[in-house]
Amino acid sequence: MRADTWVFATDERQWAGMLAAVDGLGGRVTAAVVGSRELADAVAATGPDAVLWVEPPPDAPAEAFAPALAAAAEQARPRVLVSTADPAARALLGSACGRLGAALIPGMIDMAAQGDEVIVRRWAIGGEVAETYAVAGPIAAVFAGEDVESAPGRAAEVATLDVPPTDMSVVRSVPTTVATGVNDAARVVAFGRGVQAKGDMALIERLAAALGAEVACSMPIADDLHWMDKARYIGRSGQHIAPALYLAIGIAGAPQHMEGVRDARIVVAINNDPGAPVFRLCPAHVYTEEPDGTLSVAHAACMECGTCLAVAAPGSLTWHYPRGGFGVAFREG
Repeated sequence: MRADTWVFATDERQWAGMLAAVDGLGGRVTAAVVGSRELADAVAATGPDAVLWVEPPPDAPAEAFAPALAAAAEQARPRVLVSTADPAARALLGSACGRLGAALIPGMIDMAAQGDEVIVRRWAIGGEVAETYAVAGPIAAVFAGEDVESAPGRAAEVATLDVPPTDMSVVRSVPTTVATGVNDAARVVAFGRGVQAKGDMALIERLAAALGAEVACSMPIADDLHWMDKARYIGRSGQHIAPALYLAIGIAGAPQHMEGVRDARIVVAINNDPGAPVFRLCPAHVYTEEPDGTLSVAHAACMECGTCLAVAAPGSLTWHYPRGGFGVAFREG
């Protein structure tokens, strides 16, 4: 079976990863893009078979095109609908999901066609468990897997989709979060549920002060416990930061959290669970665990950031920075 797919985009995040996740379906992939022409061109360059582009007026939100795009999807009848976690993209997905009567699956990691069914892997229990579903009918899924670098190839043709918005417009846009300094900080000390008492936050704040760092947290600390302002939590739906040093204390390292620090230069983790996902932190993914439990290392991809040396158990890893004049050669940017 080959399952055709529609994917919805309202920003450039996660595109390459999402397309890679549906590659196993083998069908035609159509990208429905609501946004600028630059966004449509960027999406087209990541490998879909076709791009349908909707250019919204300046005061119309992407969500205003949800009914029209749902009608277009109903006419095309794709087996699979996918969106990023962006709220506007999810609104487009939800509208199309209702029109097609599709099963809705959040937290999708990847998909594959098997017989007459689509096999879906998804995150559950806050990213601690990966579940596998088999779905016989139409599916709508919110992508939550790893993003990847898009492979160079032929860009898809961008076709303008002239559809009307609903009677909806943006009349006011007012920031609702406080300025924290976390976004631009060179050093960030973050903590998670491994810090079990609110009183221990004083220790975190003293450490941050000693390092000249900002204090941040994982989502449960802000959303569930309300120990910190939501503007300070790091993750997929929170802040995306790129500090020179990110110190993660008592943070398990669920994919949703680590997506917020993927651009950090060095990540140091403090956790009493040696199996915590946060310890698999190589940003270049040069380490691969083989079926027999051994590790293989793709040396050529190493960026020499030193993260593995910083997080490895003492004595378990030998690593030397290259002599001057050697090492990474940046050819662009």
